[in-house]
Amino acid sequence: MGLLDNMKAKLGPAKDKVSDLAQRQRGSIEHGLDKAAKVVDEKTKGKYSEKIHAGTGKAKEAVDRIAQRGERRPDTDTSTAPGGETAQTPPQTPPEGPPPTS
Repeated sequence: MGLLDNMKAKLGPAKDKVSDLAQRQRGSIEHGLDKAAKVVDEKTKGKYSEKIHAGTGKAKEAVDRIAQRGERRPDTDTSTAPGGETAQTPPQTPPEGPPPTS
């Protein structure tokens, strides 16, 4: 087993704990992000409001992604692609050449 395999094996349980924590504490985490964003916005006197708002939104999306990892089961959820999008099969192209005659 290589170094990466060893690290993945040891970090697997931690990843599950983090996603479980994010699921259970999602509301508290988002409340804390909003509170921190408000404080920073006040300290900067609104100069970076747009960037603070964008960063807060991205942080909330990251919490949601982490929490959803624990909700999905790899052995039962094969309908989503790695980016979280629904996996779609590519359209079938007809074979080249003339159509068959009967």
